Amino acid sequence: MKTSDFDYQLPPELIAQEPVEPRDSSCLMVISRDTNEIEHKIFKCLPGFFEAGDCFVINDTRVLPARLKGLKDKTGGKAEVFLLSELEESCWEALVKPGRRLQPGTKIIFGDGVLVGNIGERLSGGKRIVRFEYEGNFRDILKKIGELPLPPYVHRSLKEPERYQTVYSREEKSVAAPTAGLHFTPSLIKKIEGQGVRFATITLEVGLDTFRPVKTENIEEHEIHNERFKLTKESADIINKTILEGKRVVAVGTTSVRVLETVAVNCRKLENENQERKCLVKPGEGITDLFVYPGYEFKIADALITNFHLPKSTLLMLVSAFAGRDLTIRAYQEAIDKRYRFFSFGDAMLII
Repeated sequence: MKTSDFDYQLPPELIAQEPVEPRDSSCLMVISRDTNEIEHKIFKCLPGFFEAGDCFVINDTRVLPARLKGLKDKTGGKAEVFLLSELEESCWEALVKPGRRLQPGTKIIFGDGVLVGNIGERLSGGKRIVRFEYEGNFRDILKKIGELPLPPYVHRSLKEPERYQTVYSREEKSVAAPTAGLHFTPSLIKKIEGQGVRFATITLEVGLDTFRPVKTENIEEHEIHNERFKLTKESADIINKTILEGKRVVAVGTTSVRVLETVAVNCRKLENENQERKCLVKPGEGITDLFVYPGYEFKIADALITNFHLPKSTLLMLVSAFAGRDLTIRAYQEAIDKRYRFFSFGDAMLII
C-alpha cells in the first residue's frame, strides 16, 4: 500500500488556528460504516448516538509546558530546550536549539537560575540528553517558566493555554494533546453519563512524532514511533464489562485506539456468531509500537471519535483502517467542500 493513497489537498485557510467556543460547538461529521452515509451535526449532539452500557475510553494525559527558553552560561546566547520524555529523575530526552552549537557540557540558565540544564550526549534523530539542576519540585518549576508547545501548524498564540488541555486531563506527560477530547465539556460528560454510558480512562503519552508524516513510499516500511501507555485494572474492568454485555467500546481519539488494541487479549469466537470474535483487555503499562493501517483487524474499538488529520500521517492511516480508505477519503473531501476546520483545533468525526 502506498503512502500517496493517503494524501489529499487541504486549503491552508482550513487549518484551525484557534479553538471554537464553547468546546462542544464544533462541527461533528458522523460516518456510518454499515451504510457509508455521512451526516453533519454539532458535537453537543454526540449523546444521541449512544445508549446505556456503552463505554467511552478517554486519554487523560496532560500537555507538559515542555518548551524552555534560556541563556547559555558562558556567552549569554539564547538557547532552547524542548522536553520529549523523562528518562529518570532530572534527566530528559530533548531537542535543543541551536543544536550544533550546544556541545556536550554546555550549561543553560533558565528563569534567572531557578533551573539549570546540562547538555549531554547526542542521540539519533537530533535528540539530546539534558540533565537538570534545581531545588524543589521540577514540575512546579516548569509551570512557572515553561511554555506550552503548540502544534507546528498553529501560528497564533493561545489566549487561554488551558484550551489545549482536555477538561479531564491529569498527569503532565505529553508534548501534544489528545485532540479528540478537546471537544468535551463537563456538562456534556455529565449528560452522557446521565444516559448510563460509562467512562474509562487510559493514559498514553503523546509525542512530537504524532505530527510526523510517513515518508517511505510503501507504508509497511515506515518505522512507527513508540509511546508509553498505562491501563489501570479499574478501567480494564469497565471496558471488559462493556464488552461482555455486548455494548460498544467508543475510543475517544487515535491514542485510545492504540492503547486498546495493544492490550487486547483472549480473543475467542462468540457462541452464536461464527465469524465474530470477542476480545478482552488486560491492565498494564509499557510502550506501544502498534502501527494500524488498512488491513488491520480491530479487536476492541467499536466506534471512534477523532479529529481530521494531516495528509500522509499514521493517524489518517489508522482512521482509514477503521472506516475504510475509500470512505475516509470521501469524507475528507466532503469536509473540505463544507469548510470544516482541520487538525488539532478543528472539527470532529464520529465513525460508528
